[in-house]
Amino acid sequence: MLSQWVIAGLLIVGALAQKPGSLKKNAELKMDIQECSGQMDCTTLKTKVTLDSNWRWLHADGEAVNCYDGNLWDEEFCPDTETCTENCVLEGVDAADWTDTYGVTSDGDGITLQFVTQGPYSTNIGSRMYLLAPGGHEYQIFKLKNREFTFDVDVSELPCGLNGALYFVEMDFDGGMENYPTNEAGAAYGTGYCDAQCPHDMKWISGETNNEGWEPSDNDVNAGKGYYGSCCVEMDIWEANSVATAYTPHPCETVGAYRCEGTECGDNWSDERYDGICDKDGCDLNSWRLGDQTFFGPGGDFAVDT
Repeated sequence: MLSQWVIAGLLIVGALAQKPGSLKKNAELKMDIQECSGQMDCTTLKTKVTLDSNWRWLHADGEAVNCYDGNLWDEEFCPDTETCTENCVLEGVDAADWTDTYGVTSDGDGITLQFVTQGPYSTNIGSRMYLLAPGGHEYQIFKLKNREFTFDVDVSELPCGLNGALYFVEMDFDGGMENYPTNEAGAAYGTGYCDAQCPHDMKWISGETNNEGWEPSDNDVNAGKGYYGSCCVEMDIWEANSVATAYTPHPCETVGAYRCEGTECGDNWSDERYDGICDKDGCDLNSWRLGDQTFFGPGGDFAVDT
């Protein structure tokens, strides 16, 4: 899910900023990739994986007190966007968090994801991760025109009804630090997510908290939606489980990540899905629906045996 593309005053005044926390060491998982210019002519890149900011602990600066708990913002720390952005930090994900809280492990060449993980403090559902370039300060950029992109994935334990996904989105290469001076956390902390669905569930958008107009979900104890959405072009390389797969481009009338509001978000709940700036349906290729019912599925009767 990667992309191409000072407040001065008296000492008693705090600076508005999306800051990284200091209570845990932020660890990235090792996952090397290779770039090849010909057969057997490949260079290994020491890339790593980081966790999306939406899954991270969001707490008061310097205190182990939640700014966001369950699916609600704490009104003491977050009475408004400016105050909330100043008061709250994104915490690092340490080695224990990766396995015990999020159910993600690495063998150096790849990662294994668990769908449900009963952690020490809560139950975690799913995860979203990004590939960091060597050095760990920017997202790995893929320029795929006239090039091949390959990956291996095991979906044998991913049943119908669940969706594994590998895709590209037009996030800022540094997570938004250059475009939004209030963002001091950056790519290493998984900031800057956007996609063609213009998600409103993002807790941070454009370097600020998205607590304005926040509505807790009535069917998800960990989620809700804010006033703003986060839009950008999306290219779904692989959305699949063991019985189905799809490949889908989603164009948008945007360049890079864009914070939307109102009709331009194309929200379903306002019946404006087809009035927004992104093609939420996309133009997908699903082999089964298009007539080839022997291409992808479990068992030897399929060309791709999952």
